[in-house]
Amino acid sequence: MGHQLTIIVYAEVYAICRLDAQATVPAWAKGTEFISITRTANELSIVCQEDMLPGDIPAERNRRLMRIEGPLAFVLTGVLASMTAPLARAEISIFAVSTYETDYLLVSDKDLQKAKEVLEDAGHTVRRLA
Repeated sequence: MGHQLTIIVYAEVYAICRLDAQATVPAWAKGTEFISITRTANELSIVCQEDMLPGDIPAERNRRLMRIEGPLAFVLTGVLASMTAPLARAEISIFAVSTYETDYLLVSDKDLQKAKEVLEDAGHTVRRLA
């Protein structure tokens, strides 16, 4: 394995939603720990704490956020692959988000324990954010 990473699991539950591409960023799209707002020509995607998301918004809910401890240098290669490949082999679906300093993965809460075991078996350290 190329990378031995420390992965932090957030305590909060997250949701991933898709809005129309022309939608304005809603007032509820806020947070201090983690929020991702991505606009393309086809959609507006928002990842936020589930308790911020109104109940009538269609979304993938009950997701757990994992952060690679960083910052990570731009010259590093294979960082995400060192996590996603073992998770794919274990048939654990992920949603990835990258920022300037590091990478994040969201997995279903029902898959969190298995994901933790798979990542530790791959040589990574997984710990919960206090």
